[in-house]
Amino acid sequence: MTLDKLQTGKAGIITRVNGEGELRLRLLDMGLIPNTRVQAVKFAPLGDPMEIHLRGYALTLRLEDARQIEIKEVDL
Repeated sequence: MTLDKLQTGKAGIITRVNGEGELRLRLLDMGLIPNTRVQAVKFAPLGDPMEIHLRGYALTLRLEDARQIEIKEVDL
């Protein structure tokens, strides 16, 4: 499952960060690293971007970028 499929209010653990080059490095620099817990907070009115909470802060991410992040869903 990828991060863009995570429903509002649900949580997951990052298992893998895909992508190449600068995109992958940017995602990792933002704290999206394996074994990090993330929670989907809300989606913009038109569905893109999405807001997630991780490591004590909120991050807004385009769905295109969220598709590069593989997660496994967990209970809150």
